Amino acid sequence: MKILSWNVRGLGNSRAIRRLQNALKLFNPQLVFLMETKLDNKRMERVQKQCGFQNGLDVSAEGSRGGLSLAWNGNNLIQVYSYSTYHIDVGINDKDNQNKWRFTGFYGNPRQANKQESWNLLRQLKNMYSLPWCVCGDFNEIMYAYEKIGGRVKDERQMDEFRRVLEECDLVDMGFHGQKFTWERGNFADTNIRERLDRGLANLEWLNLFNDYFVQNLPHSFSDHCPILIKITPKMKHFGNHFFRFESWWITESSCEELIKEV
Repeated sequence: MKILSWNVRGLGNSRAIRRLQNALKLFNPQLVFLMETKLDNKRMERVQKQCGFQNGLDVSAEGSRGGLSLAWNGNNLIQVYSYSTYHIDVGINDKDNQNKWRFTGFYGNPRQANKQESWNLLRQLKNMYSLPWCVCGDFNEIMYAYEKIGGRVKDERQMDEFRRVLEECDLVDMGFHGQKFTWERGNFADTNIRERLDRGLANLEWLNLFNDYFVQNLPHSFSDHCPILIKITPKMKHFGNHFFRFESWWITESSCEELIKEV
């Protein structure tokens, strides 16, 4: 199964729609989550049909801002749980893996004053269902200082709040292949800013469902955000313990060395 997550920064012109169609033909995802479509439901439904998707759930833009869309094929694939201006939460009936799990497309509030609303929403979503859980989208926040180049130095407290809510929700970063930064602004060296705002997250139950997963940050296109592609391989039946995966960001935690020695 393939999932594509992308902050498209608007689909109001034919050029953007054409490039979206080309990306979908190239990568052939079964599930597509789009943010900042800047379209109402009727127009977004037409775009979905143009892109070859028969089913979808859309959250209309508020004026010229926002707008979310989740599109898929197959009537039995998705069970909608909840949605808002900043998320779409669904259950996935995974025929390949013979299991049911949960996908949340998430769009973090871009205004710093409203960050706590986003984190509280994530906490609420965590408590709603106890399924294997994957969350993907544009969180409009970074976890560590090295995930940003250029512009003002990020406030450590803001990053700490993001890391804390992920810990509370039992979500870990799935890592990535490809380019390090998912958002870029400014064409000149002295004004260029790059950040890793888009990512995939999952809980341990979800990670243990699959034999392998692959997260790829694709090249930029018409948007200043790059698309995120998640490829999932069903777990084959086997005996023994679950696979162990080491997350590279663990070594940035001050408690890492002490914990390793203790174990």
